[in-house]
Amino acid sequence: MVFGFLKGEFIDVISWTDDTRDTMVWRFERRDNAIKYGAKLTVREGQAAVFINEGQLADVFGPGLYELQTNNLPILTTLQSWEYGFSSPFKCEVYFISTTRFNNFKWGTQNPIMCRDPEFGPVRIRAFGTYSMRVTDPGIFMKEVVGTDGEFTADEISTQIRNVIVQEMSQSLAKSGIPVLDMAANTADLAKVVATAIAPTIGNYGLTLPEFYIENISLPEEVEKVLDKRTSMGLAGDLGKFTQFNAAEGLGNPNSAMGATMGAAMGAGMGLNMGAQAAATAAAPPPPPPVKQWHLAENGVTKGPYGLGDLPALVAAGGLTRSTQVWTAGQDGWKAADQTELTSLFAAIPPPPPPPGA
Repeated sequence: MVFGFLKGEFIDVISWTDDTRDTMVWRFERRDNAIKYGAKLTVREGQAAVFINEGQLADVFGPGLYELQTNNLPILTTLQSWEYGFSSPFKCEVYFISTTRFNNFKWGTQNPIMCRDPEFGPVRIRAFGTYSMRVTDPGIFMKEVVGTDGEFTADEISTQIRNVIVQEMSQSLAKSGIPVLDMAANTADLAKVVATAIAPTIGNYGLTLPEFYIENISLPEEVEKVLDKRTSMGLAGDLGKFTQFNAAEGLGNPNSAMGATMGAAMGAGMGLNMGAQAAATAAAPPPPPPVKQWHLAENGVTKGPYGLGDLPALVAAGGLTRSTQVWTAGQDGWKAADQTELTSLFAAIPPPPPPPGA
C-alpha cells in the first residue's frame, strides 16, 4: 500500500498552459529530463507535443490526455529498444508547439520593384500588407526551424517568411502585366497568386499562411506628382466656369464679404473696366483651336497619344492601317481608322488586293 502511494507520487504530469500570445514552442523543463512510466501527458486544443530522444524526433501527440506507455510511444519504444515495456524513468525532451493562428504580421518591400507599365514605361513600385501563420506539421517545424530552442517565438520566423513573401511578390508584380493605375483594383487577385506561389516554400517549414493581404501598392513620389498634375490639367477646362459661378454667387448675396467687396470694386471701376475690356477684346487674338490627340489600340495595349502630324509616318511604317482601332476625345468609343476623319490619310494607299481568282 505504501509502495503504491509512493509510485503514485512519482507519476509526472506533463502539460503547458500558454500565458503568452507569441510563443510558438516551449520546452517542458524536467530535472535530468527524466520521465517515469505512466506519466500523464495533457495536450490542450491548439497544441501539439513533440518528444525528442537524444536529438532525434520521436513521437508527436495531438490534443488529448495520454498515459505514457510503450503502446502509445511506438517511435520512442523503437529508439529505446524497449522489447517488454519499461518501468524505470527514461530521459527525453518534450516540446509543446502552439498550432493556433498567429495574426497581424506585417510585410513590405524594402526596396522598390521595377515593373514595365504600358502607359508610363518602366516604373518602380512598393507594396506592403499583413499575413497570419500557423504550424500545421509540428515534426517538420521542429526539425527545420526550431532545433533545440527552448522557447521559440513567432517573431523569430517572421523575418524569414517576410523574405519569401517579398521575393515572390516582386516576381508576381513584374509578371502580372497589370497597369499600375489598375493594381489597386486587383490586390485581392494578386494576393491569391502570391499566396499560392509561396505555399510550397512555407510548407517546407511545417507552416501555412491562412491569410495573406496586400494592403497597398504605391508609386514613387515623382510619378504621383505627374499624375496629380495630369488630373489638374483635366480640370483646367472648367476653371473659367467655376470662377464665374463663385463671382455670381457672391453678387447674389450682398451681405457676404465677397458680395460687398466685389460690389464696391465694380462700382468704382465699371467705366474703366468697360473701356479696357473693349480694347483688350479688339487687340487680343482668339485662342488657338485645341489639337486633337489620337490613341491607337494594338493587341490590347493602348499607344499614343499622337498628334495629327505624327500619323502619316505611322501610316507609311505600317503602324496605322485602315482597320487599326483609334480613339480621340469626343469620339463615341473605338473605331476603325477608315471610319473616322483619318480616312484621308489612306487616300494614296490602295486597299488590300482581292483574293486570287476573284
